[in-house]
Amino acid sequence: MKNTSDILIVGGGLNGPALALALAQTGHTVTLIDALPRDARAREDFDGRSYALALASQKLIDQIGVWDAVAGQAQPMLEIKVTDGRAGQGPSPFFMHFDHAEIEEGPMGYMIEDRYLRRALRDAMEAEPAITLVDEQTVIAQDADATGVTVTLASGDSLRGRLLVGADGRRSGTAERAGIKRTGWDYGQTALVCAIEHDRPHNGIAHQFFMPPGPLAILPLPGNRSSIVWSERSDRAAAIQSLDEESYLSILRPRFGDFMGDIRLAGDRFTYPLNLTLANAFVAERLALVGDAAHGVHPIAGQGLNAGLRDVGALAEVLTEARRRGEDIASSPVLDRYQQWRRFDTASLAAATDAFNRLFSNDNPLLRLGRDIGMGVVGAIPGLRQSFIREAAGLTGDLPRLLQGRPI
Repeated sequence: MKNTSDILIVGGGLNGPALALALAQTGHTVTLIDALPRDARAREDFDGRSYALALASQKLIDQIGVWDAVAGQAQPMLEIKVTDGRAGQGPSPFFMHFDHAEIEEGPMGYMIEDRYLRRALRDAMEAEPAITLVDEQTVIAQDADATGVTVTLASGDSLRGRLLVGADGRRSGTAERAGIKRTGWDYGQTALVCAIEHDRPHNGIAHQFFMPPGPLAILPLPGNRSSIVWSERSDRAAAIQSLDEESYLSILRPRFGDFMGDIRLAGDRFTYPLNLTLANAFVAERLALVGDAAHGVHPIAGQGLNAGLRDVGALAEVLTEARRRGEDIASSPVLDRYQQWRRFDTASLAAATDAFNRLFSNDNPLLRLGRDIGMGVVGAIPGLRQSFIREAAGLTGDLPRLLQGRPI
């Protein structure tokens, strides 16, 4: 059977399209298979979902030719304030304050609404002749052999390529069909996600308020709006989500405080169960995983999408360099380079977010004292502060070229 493309990507969310563009621009042909219809990816109405793009991730989005289409709708994150306390009682006097002015590269990151980023990625793919889009199709079978991989769609059609990439989320069918097991656990927490309007400006400041049930993130959007990611015990979250709008706000307001005036909901409300799930391998025969298909972590540091884009940058770089050397891009030695690059980084991120959540999502007085003193120490030492700022901006570690703002 003739190859449909060099690379088949399953998943049309954010990581799949970003990878498709990065690969197409370095000479590969790509077919992207999306279970959703095109209209679902091109919605223009605001539904409340937004993403925190670290500065390094923004550089990748720029390198694949998408940033100019969304820059006007992006909100720079100029400062981050991290506090500890209880709802209705205000924050602890110990806190961490990170200001982008302490590093030379620019804002620590940008907030961007889902509708803008998703549509810009789709438009860029449609304009790229090396990318073929297959909408409203699910993969029901995949088979790898010595020369390529064949996938069978629910329609009965088959597609073939040299490499299959799973970008199909935490419950990745691509990984499951390849026999890749997962390790992880449930946190017993659920994230309540929404956007709000408020009377006073946020001044580009992101807030992370740690409370015993879980953290509350207040992330700045353009205008007097912010994105809310609010973690509660799962039973409590389900009860809150079922409330009417005003009752929902009556529970959020004591947690949010009044420092930005009155608040109102803007867009829909969502809930996401929180768990840790790591694929036991990121690669298999003629197969690689990226994004949540490889690793799903707690959103406590807002690193889910950023970790996925690091996968995208690393895999695109490994495959492109292999292609230039004349290697089989789906051979085990090539794919092992990708896995070795990304496994330690993602395992470290998973361990850090897990430990941070366990440390802060409790009301133990000794732990409260220890973490408050720790935050005070970090906030008081410039070198420590700057290292945290660079980490938040995604500028640490072995960065792929695209995340350095350089072409592959």
